[in-house]
Amino acid sequence: MVSAAAATMALGADAPKKIAFARDNNTIWVANMDGSGAKKVASSGVDPYISPDGTAVAFNTEGKGTERYIAVVNLGTGRTQVFKDVPSNNAFGPIWSPDGSKLLFYIFVNNNWDIGLINADGTGYRVLKAGDGDSHSYFSACWMPDGQSIYCQDLANLYHMGLDGSIIKQWSLEKLCPGGDMDSSMRFAISADGKWMLMDVNSGEDPHRKDWDGPAPGVWIMDLRAETAKKLTPMFWWEPCWATADSYVCIGQGVKEKLPSIYLRSLDGKTHKLLVKNATDPSVSR
Repeated sequence: MVSAAAATMALGADAPKKIAFARDNNTIWVANMDGSGAKKVASSGVDPYISPDGTAVAFNTEGKGTERYIAVVNLGTGRTQVFKDVPSNNAFGPIWSPDGSKLLFYIFVNNNWDIGLINADGTGYRVLKAGDGDSHSYFSACWMPDGQSIYCQDLANLYHMGLDGSIIKQWSLEKLCPGGDMDSSMRFAISADGKWMLMDVNSGEDPHRKDWDGPAPGVWIMDLRAETAKKLTPMFWWEPCWATADSYVCIGQGVKEKLPSIYLRSLDGKTHKLLVKNATDPSVSR
């Protein structure tokens, strides 16, 4: 296992690799993997997700009330396309497919959250998995590396799901992550070899932190072959995404910090390095 510093050097040698992130004033940014060269690419939006090839960032707009749409900004031209040819004006959380041809996202239809799927140019919308009519919805969607299936959760269970919405396998979250639970904001990320999944899990412990509302998240890792999970970090680390086979990017917030920041952490937990101060929602290009 390499150190976080070595991983950062390796990433720096790969020029196309970029990181996208959000600021708390609803602006979207892109920077080099080491945090340098930060540039604002959208002045109103949240939930950024950089494309695998690093040429575009998907996000959702922030409008009046619940009005929000999926949008994609081309980093070369600066042009932003807003996807309005969908059956709702309340959509959020885009996730690029591994080949950059499609986006998963969440869309509010018939009083339920569906997982939608759309082509990268805004055409071909369809429902991948609909809510079941009893406020039962699915969140934390992430792609398998082959682009043929996804993982997601419904607060009680983890699912491996086909692109037709069929359930390939499911696990009880209570049994998989003893002492923890999930909410609709949890993030999953699967390694490039399809063997490991990083995931947010809320701790059942009292966070003992002033001005912190609710449970505190930490990062866990699941061995998708052994079907077991274990905790990687203490509380107050969350929103993980893979950087290399041995390191990942996530956000962390110290006791005296008012806002979280983005860090590069090694899988063994021995090292971590600050990348971007006062930022959230990181995603990394391939």
